Amino acid sequence: MEWYLPVIWAALIGIAVIMYVILDGFDLGIGILFPYARNETERDQMMRTVGPFWDGNETWLILGGGGLLAAFPKAYAVIMPAFYLPVIVMLLALVFRGVAFEFRTVSRSKTWLSVAFTIGSTLAAFAQGVILGALIQGVAVRDGAYSGGSFDWVTPFAVLCGLSLIAGYALLGATWLTIKTEGPVAERARGHAKTLLLLVLVCMAAVSLWTPLTEPRIAERWFSLPNFYFLWPVPVITALTAYLAWRWIETGREVPPFLATIALFLLGFLGLVISNFPYLVPPSLTVWETAAAPASQIFMLLGTLFLLPIILGYIGFIYWLFRGKVREGETYH
Repeated sequence: MEWYLPVIWAALIGIAVIMYVILDGFDLGIGILFPYARNETERDQMMRTVGPFWDGNETWLILGGGGLLAAFPKAYAVIMPAFYLPVIVMLLALVFRGVAFEFRTVSRSKTWLSVAFTIGSTLAAFAQGVILGALIQGVAVRDGAYSGGSFDWVTPFAVLCGLSLIAGYALLGATWLTIKTEGPVAERARGHAKTLLLLVLVCMAAVSLWTPLTEPRIAERWFSLPNFYFLWPVPVITALTAYLAWRWIETGREVPPFLATIALFLLGFLGLVISNFPYLVPPSLTVWETAAAPASQIFMLLGTLFLLPIILGYIGFIYWLFRGKVREGETYH
């Protein structure tokens, strides 16, 4: 097996995951923030900020899940049985949210659809965080198959990660609203962003301390020498990014807080990669042990490399086309 093919596919899946988290994260965050709007008019304005974008974001979720199945079938065969229930909850919540989104624009009574949008967004975020947290703690594997129970993913750490991701998505949504709206919605979003930034930092600190204290393999990765000399800039840069985000929010900047929030997500993702690579199913199965045959990986890689620029070009065009602010009473045609 060519050693570099699994690494390339792991990188592609990682890109798909982080693109999904960022692009779908802010519209999930807007759903989480829905209850804080004062009326349905403000909720309409909030929803219109993601109207042209939200339904294309699941492309990255499909690429990540499909890539895992095709490029790492052994990992897929272990991860899915371990997380059947949270995965089903996540998918149903995304469907629920999508239905609420579409029908809310044509319904006379929007109250229950707004509630459905909030519940779907919050549950999807929580389920994603729970899956991530349980995966970090490790999956029981015996003879290449999942050997744990149906509820092994229910742990305090996984719940913490679920709540942390809700806070992170809400922060993305709040900083997105400061870019795309004006008036009361933007001002309220700026206030929410400050509170959520502090909450996200507390969550990041809790997760960062919990993992090395409970997982010796992660503690060794971060604090053994000479690793520590190379890795200490990661938390320092994270703290600096958070400080800049706070200052930019306080001074009324619009785009920089959103970019800083994205940077916090990227730094968190980098920390996860540092803690777990090369394990795709921690702590036992690596990317090479779970990879498909080289011929299969090459065949799929050719198609992916052809389609990826098209997807990126489409996304760039849509964001450019619908640039600018969404004002009260405006609609997209």
